[in-house]
Amino acid sequence: MTHVSLPADLRHAAERAKGFMPSNEGAALFDTAYVYGSLGPICEIGTYCGKSAIYLGAAAREVGSVVFTVDHHRGSEEIQPGWAHHDPTLMDPRFGKMDSLPFFRAAIASAGLEEEVIAIVGRSETVARYWKTPLAMLFIDGGHSEEPVTKDYDGWAPHVMPGGALVFHDIYADPSKGGQAPFRVYQRALASGDFKEISTEGSLRILERVDPAAG
Repeated sequence: MTHVSLPADLRHAAERAKGFMPSNEGAALFDTAYVYGSLGPICEIGTYCGKSAIYLGAAAREVGSVVFTVDHHRGSEEIQPGWAHHDPTLMDPRFGKMDSLPFFRAAIASAGLEEEVIAIVGRSETVARYWKTPLAMLFIDGGHSEEPVTKDYDGWAPHVMPGGALVFHDIYADPSKGGQAPFRVYQRALASGDFKEISTEGSLRILERVDPAAG
């Protein structure tokens, strides 16, 4: 998508951070943010410990943009105790709850991206209700069950500017490979006619909002 490479120090920082994004998908996320970030701000739904925010922030630095990353940092359903992706080191014993915020802050500080990556700590649907700024790129990677991914799409997709990008993570057409809620919402976005698919990489799906002015 672009000839600009992810800086080696930021690639290493992203690979060291806790998270679930393979390097090839992270590189595609960087490429997409580089292409669209010059049009305006980038927003990520689902921060976790900051791995994908490093890829986005690296691109934002290159093009003079900024990344807002939204998460309540108490963990989505699939990373709670008893689930396959649970990481016990993220438990806060004081409250008996997950808390990924300290890990995020450490990852972003270590990467030197505190100017480019801005954390918004709160529920996605609450923040979306008051959000007014058009987005050049929206990356949806929050909760992966039906209700949260639907709320993320309904609340945030309307803010993607014409010609801007909408990116989904963990899209699996085959139910044996992953949950189907993100796949259904991705299909809904395509069926709306508001978005067209630009490219794919692994489980990433990169869409662009149709610009009526472009004819």
